[in-house]
Amino acid sequence: MRSSASRVELLAPAGTPEKLEIAVHYGADAVYLAGQNFSLRNFSANFSEPELYAARTFTQDHGVRMYVAVNIYSRDRETHAIRCYLDVLGKVNPDALIVADPAVFMLARKHLPHISLHISTQANTTNTGTARFWKNLGASRVNTARELNLTEIREMAKHSGIEIEAFAHGAMCMAYSGRCLMSGYMAGRESNRGECCQPCRFHYTVMEETRPGQYFPVFEDDRGSYIFNSRDLCMIHHIPEMVDAGIASLKIEGRMKSIHYLASVVKVYREAIDAWYESPETYTVRPEWDEELTAVSHRGYGTGFYFENACETMMNTVNRVHPGYRFVAQVLSPTPDGGNRILVKNRMLENETVNVLSPGGPTRLDRIKQIVDENGVRQSVAQPGSRVVLYLDTPAKRLDLIRCPPSDL
Repeated sequence: MRSSASRVELLAPAGTPEKLEIAVHYGADAVYLAGQNFSLRNFSANFSEPELYAARTFTQDHGVRMYVAVNIYSRDRETHAIRCYLDVLGKVNPDALIVADPAVFMLARKHLPHISLHISTQANTTNTGTARFWKNLGASRVNTARELNLTEIREMAKHSGIEIEAFAHGAMCMAYSGRCLMSGYMAGRESNRGECCQPCRFHYTVMEETRPGQYFPVFEDDRGSYIFNSRDLCMIHHIPEMVDAGIASLKIEGRMKSIHYLASVVKVYREAIDAWYESPETYTVRPEWDEELTAVSHRGYGTGFYFENACETMMNTVNRVHPGYRFVAQVLSPTPDGGNRILVKNRMLENETVNVLSPGGPTRLDRIKQIVDENGVRQSVAQPGSRVVLYLDTPAKRLDLIRCPPSDL
């Protein structure tokens, strides 16, 4: 349920402290993150206990809401540890916890009554009755199952009396509400314990029993077949429909994605949401938004289940991943003489043409005029991991990203 006077929230992933800064810099209204245990992205670096406190201070200082994921499906042996962890989160005092397991929900409800609870998409809330169930237990929001269409979400938002959150962009899981067993069978890493190795992205072939060692693609394609590989979700063309359906929060997937992915996607959705509220009657999707999302590494885009179009949920059978921009540097701070102190992510060259990504407005082409190392010595090349001062034709700001345009755009 969302007040007609309130704006839809843009909810961004923050897998590390660095990504938290990026998400806020590029316009997120809220972020979701996790400690180092009990979430479904345990292979993300996540946040230590001191980092959780620092993240809370940072988000409060910037007027951004912070949600902590505790959405693992727990085992009895973990109950005490989870209770202790919840005690820590009670002191951190985030705006909400994201949970899926009813046992974790009840522990949090009992020990942290002052913190709101959001129901994870892993709980696969597929109907209004279930949404009401969670509301009656004390939840303030549900993230709907990804299998729902917009008509079903609209009915849930209208009749459940609880806030609705839904994914707008990012990777999709080929299993029902993410409940996949493949990773556990193939690698001993349970997906619902935060350890998924993404076997749906693996390259599969067929071998006939009497012809060992002869591998045949499922389709007549010499690259083989990625028969479980979902395309990525992209709803940039349908923000008005999502807002009209009563969705209170548009969520971006990707706690384990790069800061370049995060910056690009948050920037685009921030601009789109702001443009729609500024003038709903004249709102159109700007070409540069499509261009930016296309230039981010992805597995082909679709609208998932939102419009009940079977073509939109078909697998990406060739696993063609658009390489996107070559991300080369992050701006750490400006220098008094007009330079930019940067952290180099990929090799970069003097006189190279680059693209600068800043919040708000289109990206801009620029040129590396000069590279100076930490000792003040001019360099023709900057290597990954180094910190140098970079001089461009135009100034950049802290946390802006510098990249090289892809050759095929």
